[in-house]
Amino acid sequence: MTEAVAVAYEEQRQRHIEANKRKLEELQVHHLSAAVREAAAAAKPSSAKKGKARVPRDGAAAGAEPLRRSGRLADLPEKPVYHHVSVNLCRSRPSFLWVFFIQSAFLQVRVRKLKYNARLPLDAAERSYAISKAEELVQDLGSSFPIFIQPMIQSHVTRGFWLGLPTYFCRKHLPKSDETITLVDEEDDESDTLYLAKKAGLSAGWTGFAIEHKLHDGDCLVFQLIEQTKFKVYIIRATSCFESEH
Repeated sequence: MTEAVAVAYEEQRQRHIEANKRKLEELQVHHLSAAVREAAAAAKPSSAKKGKARVPRDGAAAGAEPLRRSGRLADLPEKPVYHHVSVNLCRSRPSFLWVFFIQSAFLQVRVRKLKYNARLPLDAAERSYAISKAEELVQDLGSSFPIFIQPMIQSHVTRGFWLGLPTYFCRKHLPKSDETITLVDEEDDESDTLYLAKKAGLSAGWTGFAIEHKLHDGDCLVFQLIEQTKFKVYIIRATSCFESEH
């Protein structure tokens, strides 16, 4: 792909050169330049005064005496001479190739971000659909274990990654002090989280659970307390609203 872009650039550059040559021939610029050279040759040499020749600092002129140095500096080596070396950092290839690669990299990052947030924002119908499906699941699970529904919002899954739990549920069923609470998904995979009793929410560990299960704003989770510090978590995707329409 890089070679194809370079070839296209060279072809375009040759076309521009040919077009510029045709314009110069139409304007007869070469005749004008010849006339200028003839006029310059016929002109008299300038009578401006010649400037006084400068004496080199190092006294290298013929017959010049060496510069006097302090006795304290006599034993020191001569001052080093630094030469300016110009380095051309530009490549022979056009620089727009690098711009193309950089833009491609940023585009890939942007596409991944858009894919992750492709469901944002959701309308009220899509949110209510996920909640209604979660309520149906609660009815199917029965009342053998304490259970509650938690719809996902931005702060739960993209910013902050803090999951506040219903206060009434925490006071009635969860520990009174900070404790590790295990979340078990529908595949029976377990994730440990830190439950903060005073704030009634999940902190450390919840971020990993949300990212691993690709939770989005609008999804709805059903938490079923199967043990004192263990939840069975069921995930209702908001995208199921679209799937039900087909």
